[in-house]
Amino acid sequence: MTHKSSRAACALILGVMVSSPGAAESVKNGFQILDPLVPEESILHGGPDRDGIPAILEPRFMMPADAHFLDRDDRVLGLSLNGISRAYPIKIMNYHEIVNDDVGGDPVVISFCPLCGTGIAFHRSIDGEERTFGVSGLLYNSDVLMYDHQTESLWSQIAAMAISGESKGARLRRIALLHTSWGDWRQRHPRTQVLSIATGYNRNYYRDPYAGYASSDRTFFPVAHSDDRLSAKEVVIGLEIDGRFKAYPFSELPSGENTIEDQHAGRELLIKYDLGSMSARVIDSAGMEIPTFTAFWFAWVAFHPDTDVFSR
Repeated sequence: MTHKSSRAACALILGVMVSSPGAAESVKNGFQILDPLVPEESILHGGPDRDGIPAILEPRFMMPADAHFLDRDDRVLGLSLNGISRAYPIKIMNYHEIVNDDVGGDPVVISFCPLCGTGIAFHRSIDGEERTFGVSGLLYNSDVLMYDHQTESLWSQIAAMAISGESKGARLRRIALLHTSWGDWRQRHPRTQVLSIATGYNRNYYRDPYAGYASSDRTFFPVAHSDDRLSAKEVVIGLEIDGRFKAYPFSELPSGENTIEDQHAGRELLIKYDLGSMSARVIDSAGMEIPTFTAFWFAWVAFHPDTDVFSR
């Protein structure tokens, strides 16, 4: 692949026009940014300084019976990997956004952007090198820009790609992660481990710093694309297959059922969902789960303006 076609492929994933090389270098929040894959002016300061939102590097876990800080309806990000199940409560993720973990020998990173409602898990090994991730304090399309400590490259969470730095253009491999309620996850995985509030940081995990945000159409930062097919904060399941994108709004999933069949990018799919816990998984015809994530509509379409949208 030529440099030009590689940049075009990156632009398609990021939902932007191809930027011209040779842009002047800038410094934002302590990061040197030179010829990024997105317009430099669209990389915005989110408020906190670099690492002002501290990523968790050494997570501790507890058993469900000890997780008294969780109520049944509290939201969690659930991961099952290598025979191990773990729940990462949104109560904690709101204050840290990134957890660097090791699950059965697999280095993983669990990420959450409160502004976009996106919880996404990735493998931390990139080209054979294990990375650890922190919160840059910068945003692109209102979405958290992570950075890796080894190269200080900036990574778009939703695009799963480094947009600047030594690793620019490299992609992260997503892992299936279920955004659901604590009651639903515990029922599915009664022996799950739970991320502990003993994080080493003095935070009030019982207080929601984003209270009211999800129920309002208000967004805090500008995005590259907007689309009124759905309301800004409509919750959708975002699916990507072979560079083609589709959103499944929970409001369009039939009530009284828990599965629908669909086709996308030439693939036969089974969407398994539960409206009570607002959770969903996508299974292909071979019985394999395709990693997806839930998101607010405004965030999904900002990155994927040509997305298809499921409707009944």
